[in-house]
Amino acid sequence: MAAALLWTAHSPAAAQSVERGAALYAAHCSSCHSADQHGDGPAHRGVLGRRAGALKDFDYSPALSASKILWTRDTLKAWLRDPEALIPGQAMDYQLDKARDREDVVAYLATLKRLPSPEAAAR
Repeated sequence: MAAALLWTAHSPAAAQSVERGAALYAAHCSSCHSADQHGDGPAHRGVLGRRAGALKDFDYSPALSASKILWTRDTLKAWLRDPEALIPGQAMDYQLDKARDREDVVAYLATLKRLPSPEAAAR
């Protein structure tokens, strides 16, 4: 996994941020989330650029479903800093207190690119 993470980054500092973000994600996020499978929280593959509450096969809170948030690096960092401040009434009760931790987790999330659909892959 580390080799794949290093390959996706453009500089040694970015690679270190992604690798650190993957470790933080495993330690703090993976009890509810994963890249490809829903848990208590939605799967994160392709989260960057996706509208909040948009996955059809996940039961989001009404507040998140009604939000108009687009997940960018900045909105993800704001979410990880204080989910309730960003979207009042949402269901996530965890936050990352350190700015560097938020930066690194978002750097890791940015590597989780959306996979092509089976139809597109078959072409």
